[in-house]
Order: sequence, then C-alpha cells, then structure tokens
Amino acid sequence: MKNILSKTPILLSKIFLRIPVFQEQVKQNQHQSLKRRLRIASEQLGNNTIEISLDIINDLEQIAYSYPQYHWTIVDILTTFVRKNAAYMPQEEVTSNLSTKIRVDIQAALTVIARRDANKDSVNEQLDLSFTDMRGANLKGANLQQINLYQANLAGANLREANLAGAILSAANLAGANLYLANLEGAILSAANLEKANLSGANLHRASLYLASLHGAILYNTILDGANLRETKFSE
Repeated sequence: MKNILSKTPILLSKIFLRIPVFQEQVKQNQHQSLKRRLRIASEQLGNNTIEISLDIINDLEQIAYSYPQYHWTIVDILTTFVRKNAAYMPQEEVTSNLSTKIRVDIQAALTVIARRDANKDSVNEQLDLSFTDMRGANLKGANLQQINLYQANLAGANLREANLAGAILSAANLAGANLYLANLEGAILSAANLEKANLSGANLHRASLYLASLHGAILYNTILDGANLRETKFSE
C-alpha cells in the first residue's frame, strides 16, 4: 500500500503531461471529421433531393457558426452551389414575367449567405453571385456589401434595406426589384436595368448609373448626390 501511495504523484504527473497531447489529438480528429463533412457537403449539395439539400445547407450554417475558421469555406460552397444551380439565362430564354418562384434550396442558401456574420469574411475574398438567375429571391436586409453581381438577374427580388454598398451590379437586371431603403453607396450599376424598381429612400451616393435604365423607377427620397448619372435613362 505504501509503495502505491508513494508512486501516486509520479503517476498523476505522467497523466497530466499526457493531457495536452490527448487534447491535441482530439482537436486534430475533430478537424479531420469537419473537413470530411465539408467535402461531402460540397459534393452532395445539389445532387440529391431538395429535402437533403436543405439538410446540408442547415448543417453548413451550424458548422460556420460553431467553427469560425471554416466560415469562408462554407460561404464559398454555398455561393458555388447557387451559381451552378441558378445559372444566368439569356434574356430571350427568360419568360415575360419579371419574377419567378425561386427554388427552395437556392433560396435557403441565399438566406444563409445573407445573414452570415460578415465580420468573419476573408479580407481578400469577395462574394461572387455573378451570372446567376435569382428572380424573385427574398434578400430583405441582406448583407451583400462589395458583392459581385455582374449580369445577375434579380428582377422582382426583395432587396428591401439590403446592404449593397460597393457592389458590382453592372448589366444586372433589377427590373421591378424592391430596393426600398437599400444601401447602394458606391455601387457600380453601369448598364443595369432598374425599370419599375422601387428605389424609395435608397442610398445611391457616389454610385455609378452610367447607361442604366430607370424607366418607371420610384425615386421618392432617393439619395443621388455624387452619383454618376451620365447617359442614365429616366424616361421613355
């Protein structure tokens, strides 16, 4: 008994020395497991039923919340999913309706992108939803600052109070979109279609509207000071 007691401090010291090693192994195993989940999610998203895609999108959002180091990887997976599954269609292929019912899983991915913690975005990366068909999407209050929406189709989309400061919206279709109180400060809207869009109270300070079409747009209390309005079309 005496020998066992005399060895106890030594045994305990050895156990405590091994704890950091054990914790590091657990951490590495955890990261390997998460990487596998992200790889599988990237491969399976959009290749299964909409119900499974919704489950994957929900899982990705939870991982991004719990593990900030994977935040941008997950944002990239979701934006890639939207670009692949809501690819831009030439105008002649788009129906006469301004808006269309967006697919449920695409809307879910856009919702996660829109409500992400933008403070965790990578400094040198940019959200890219260019060349996408997002007609009728609900992006109310979305944080889309500095996003690339070049030639995106957002006709009839709800962008009420969205933050689009510095966004690239060149040649984008925003016909009939709701941009009430949206922040478009410094946005590039060259050759964009804003016909019949609601821009009431929107901030277009120093935005570029060169060659943009605003036929029938609602411009009540719209901030246009410092905006480039060269060859902007306001009426027929």
